[in-house]
Amino acid sequence: MERPALEINLPDTHEEGKLYVVDSLNNLNKLNVCPEGSQDVLDEEENTGGTGENTSGSNIRNQCLFFVTFILTLIISLALVSFVIFLIIQTRNKMDQISSRLIAEKKNIEELKKMNNMILKHLNQSGIKE
Repeated sequence: MERPALEINLPDTHEEGKLYVVDSLNNLNKLNVCPEGSQDVLDEEENTGGTGENTSGSNIRNQCLFFVTFILTLIISLALVSFVIFLIIQTRNKMDQISSRLIAEKKNIEELKKMNNMILKHLNQSGIKE
């Protein structure tokens, strides 16, 4: 009966050894992977018990960054829309100028046609009389 008790105790110590090895590996990993500044943050998190006090600061920072990015995007969009509206107004003004010139030229062409017809009539009448 003593032998089974010995066998039961060995796996327990083996599991404790595994936990110790995993904990040691985690500590080594923190030292090797994390730079010095972030190690302080990890130590602080371990001291606070991982309650998430640091994550609220990063959430606020992320929200501020999002808000600033959103405001900048709105300002840039407003500038682009204003520029497009300016171009539309300028194009409309140019089109109005061109259409008024075309109307004036059309009137001039109509007057020239009338004068041409009058001259042709006069020439035809003077040719008939001679």
